[in-house]
Amino acid sequence: MKLFNHVQIKVKDLDSSQKFYDAIMEVLGYPTVLEIDKKVIGYGTDVHDMFEICQADKKAVPSGPVHVAFNASSMEVVDDFYRTAIQQGAQCNGAPGFCPEYEEGYYAAFVIDLDGHNIEAVYKVK
Repeated sequence: MKLFNHVQIKVKDLDSSQKFYDAIMEVLGYPTVLEIDKKVIGYGTDVHDMFEICQADKKAVPSGPVHVAFNASSMEVVDDFYRTAIQQGAQCNGAPGFCPEYEEGYYAAFVIDLDGHNIEAVYKVK
């Protein structure tokens, strides 16, 4: 069984966030698997294994900063994720490289997205 069915964050501006996440998810190989009336966009392998962004409103305020780490298929994809995210307006929170403090072979990059979330791409080198 998978750990999550889906994880959702509330964003201030869905259009801007969608542009950002469309770009980085394309690099990571996670397509859009759900779109509901310009309110929710889901990326992943299917609707029961996805990351969602949702337009915040008066009833559902923007999510506080979270850390989300996405699996990447190679070190090159981690590098491409980082470059793409920075081009889309993210701030650097850790350039691509090995993170031996986490575990041997842990290769990752970290960015702060448009809403202040710490977004990571990680590849485990075997």
